[in-house]
Amino acid sequence: LECYECIPGPSGSCNETTKECPSNTQCVYNGSSLVSGGSEFKFMGRTCVTPDQCFSGSVNFGFAQVVINSKCCTSDLCNSQDVPDWSIPSPNGKKCSQCDGNDCTKTLTCNRNEDYCISAAVNAGGETTKVKGCASKMICSNTQTAQLSGIIGGEVSCCQGDLCNSDTTTASQPSSTTSLDKQKKMDGLNLVSDLSTSIPRYPLSA
Repeated sequence: LECYECIPGPSGSCNETTKECPSNTQCVYNGSSLVSGGSEFKFMGRTCVTPDQCFSGSVNFGFAQVVINSKCCTSDLCNSQDVPDWSIPSPNGKKCSQCDGNDCTKTLTCNRNEDYCISAAVNAGGETTKVKGCASKMICSNTQTAQLSGIIGGEVSCCQGDLCNSDTTTASQPSSTTSLDKQKKMDGLNLVSDLSTSIPRYPLSA
């Protein structure tokens, strides 16, 4: 199978080439969108992946959100199409817990296909940062949670039901603006940035 390959660098642009791919793969064209602080950054890529790595979904931590849209095909050079629209979807009414620094008592309203609540522990600089929010079913599949765990270097878990990811055994902590909280927010933002670029660009090998 021959596919177009275009793996973007930090600027989001890339030089398109062709690639001979293994027989158990498909061509993919995909896009991801990172929204944070009122700004939206879009990335696109083309390559070949195994069928289980071809998915669309979104994850939303409140301070930032990633939407991924992938389309796969099985004929030579079939992934030349424009990337499908992957704009941020509208709210769906479901609710999950969200972290703001050390305070994980906030409530986040989920978007269109985000039917699950997600919790992740991000290991950075010897510190563990909790992030919580909403995620779609595909993001919460066993394959993708394993992939996310590899990207962030920490545990990822999902559950269904409003606010099912709340820390029910932890006393509420007041929100503050300490340097530690600011660092935790930055660690969380780095996580989302990693997700937005790593999932479409570097699918894990089986």
